[in-house]
Amino acid sequence: MLLDSKIAVISGAAGARGIGYATASLFAQQGAQVVILDLDKTASAAAAAALPGQGHLGLACDVTDAAACRDAAQAVLERYGRIDALVNNAGITQPVKTMEIDQASWDRIMDVNLRGVLLLSQAFIPQFRKQRAGSIACMSSVSAQRGGGIFGGPHYSAAKAGVLGLAKAMARELGPDNVRVNCVTPGLIETDITGGKLTEDMRADILKGIPLGRLGQARDVASAYLFLASDLSAYVTGGVIDVNGGMLIHG
Repeated sequence: MLLDSKIAVISGAAGARGIGYATASLFAQQGAQVVILDLDKTASAAAAAALPGQGHLGLACDVTDAAACRDAAQAVLERYGRIDALVNNAGITQPVKTMEIDQASWDRIMDVNLRGVLLLSQAFIPQFRKQRAGSIACMSSVSAQRGGGIFGGPHYSAAKAGVLGLAKAMARELGPDNVRVNCVTPGLIETDITGGKLTEDMRADILKGIPLGRLGQARDVASAYLFLASDLSAYVTGGVIDVNGGMLIHG
């Protein structure tokens, strides 16, 4: 198994149809003990209990709150004594145009999608450095690369572009500590976030621009996270893995 005996922490992973939970489930199937972080402790605990295998943990954590991130890290380390993989998956979106973005919306999108990556990473980096080993994977988006998405406004694109820059800078800084930092940039993935908003006409139009001819599934992104968390990617850092079916092919 690719993650045998590894400890993996995944934020935003309590939703049963989300990318985070798909990642948690795949990691558990590959032998990891998984910690699910989400806003609601009851939901996190229930999601962790439903994973394959034993020894998983569900915790409440608001990634925009530095103290909450530190508390989560402390709980993880008290329980397991180490961390091998951190997946900064938590995120939110808002489908608005440039002139519709108010300050509160800007702050909310930036806080969860970008600041949350920094704060949760900061909470675990001391342990990664102490171990001189570990992997951090960050959720960006094709919208950061192509300048806009379907369900995310310009502030979402800006936040996800910020994640790319932040992750690359962390990769450069943490490389000497043998800590790898990489990003995943999904295209349109069928989750609860997109499920109620995608009409059949929209679907047909979108599929015209995807060479593989289908929308992404949460498992597709989870598989990229699995690669980054495992030793298969031992010489990969500062990288960006596109998971978009060819929606964006760039040189």
